[in-house]
Amino acid sequence: MSHLVVDVGTSGVRAAIVRPDATVEHIHHREVLPSSPAPGFVEFDARLMADAVLAVAHETLAEGGPVESVGITDQRASTIVWDRATGEPVGPGVGWQDLRTVGMCLALREQGVRVAPNASATKLAFLLDMADPGRERDLCFGTVDTWVAWTLSGGALHVTDLSNAGVTGLMTTDGSGWDPKVLEVLRVPERVLPAIVDSSGAVGEAAALPGAPPIAGIAGDQQASLVGQGCTRPGLAKVTFGTGGMLDLCAGAARPAFEQRGPAGTFPIVAWRRGGAITWGIEAVMLSAGTAVEWLRDDLGVIASAAESDDVAAACTDTGDVWFVPALLGLGTPAWDFGARGTFVGLTRGTGRPEIVRAVLEGVAHRGADLVESAEADGNVKISSLRVDGGMSANRTFVQALADATARPVEVSPVLEATTLGAAFLAGLATGTWRDEDDIAATWRPKVVVEPARRVDRDRWLAARDRATHWVQELSTLEF
Repeated sequence: MSHLVVDVGTSGVRAAIVRPDATVEHIHHREVLPSSPAPGFVEFDARLMADAVLAVAHETLAEGGPVESVGITDQRASTIVWDRATGEPVGPGVGWQDLRTVGMCLALREQGVRVAPNASATKLAFLLDMADPGRERDLCFGTVDTWVAWTLSGGALHVTDLSNAGVTGLMTTDGSGWDPKVLEVLRVPERVLPAIVDSSGAVGEAAALPGAPPIAGIAGDQQASLVGQGCTRPGLAKVTFGTGGMLDLCAGAARPAFEQRGPAGTFPIVAWRRGGAITWGIEAVMLSAGTAVEWLRDDLGVIASAAESDDVAAACTDTGDVWFVPALLGLGTPAWDFGARGTFVGLTRGTGRPEIVRAVLEGVAHRGADLVESAEADGNVKISSLRVDGGMSANRTFVQALADATARPVEVSPVLEATTLGAAFLAGLATGTWRDEDDIAATWRPKVVVEPARRVDRDRWLAARDRATHWVQELSTLEF
């Protein structure tokens, strides 16, 4: 039987049918864009998001249903608070990129609580302080997966899976439950929190949909992409190159040894939980990937479209020793320097448009290699090949540069966004469409495998990256 997936990203909501042969059909999409009412603020309309979820789910089912189950995947850590009785949000949805609580995060460090501003914890505290300062109302907190499950179930389900709960900043580090110390410090009543459920397993009916199929798979977008690319065995890794870039490595049943951040700048994550058993992972983060290409298009006018970057860069065989460090929002793994800034090094009078565009693509590729090296160091593994999805995986020049920078084969996902496949696999594991994780791994069929074609000077890259660091000193000193 087939599975319906509802996939909520940063800019919109998508629904699709995934067949037992892992083909994706009947895709419907609604744009739900965030807004920035003030510098550092990122908000969205949760009611508009819920309406879009129902609309695309009904449209997709009308074309491709019925289905055996529903999978949900979502942008992680974005935060919604609503009234339990009415189901109405009590304030804006606060996006994962929102930085309004940076000061709160720094103050919490003095109380022995370390949470990052992109996590849900301080966003939840902010929303509760606005809507319920006395903590008297009967409110519900949820990340986007929780809100989608609530919407599809007609208000019957208040749940989140462990992969989403694990990046809220509200969990114990061993994944056993909500952290009472953090809840106490932030004045978060436990009744506000959703029940934590398996990533794969039926949790209740999607009563708002025809036939009321069970919701049987829930995962954060990066974990869903990991599963969707068949990385269900320890040592397998993928990178999703979207606005930013996320490398996720399947680590297996043992939790990574480091508590919050590894020596090489990666983080332990819950990849998924099934039958109560946790599969752990390691995540490395690039803050700017597709953003750098968008900058060339929207702000500099160097290219007319993101797709054009491929052909323009291919007009030259190398950059002429020009290097670009994509630190437009700072640097993530391994350096974690929020005061780093985007940097061109080696420009000459002979540097032209093709060299500039190629340098940007190669700079993102070298950041990808940084993530691979960091994951290998913190995970104590060798990543023999790299699987990729996301918008930039369609760019041939970029994928070749990534293979060259990492010095290993790059396997391109057969679907541009593997999150949808991953949510379907988790739902299908619960209903018997796929037997186990090995069955999922066996579905992997890359669209193309790109082999390294030349040796690159990683030392030259590292020297350029060093030039980009510590540009805004007060931001470079921030640690979360």
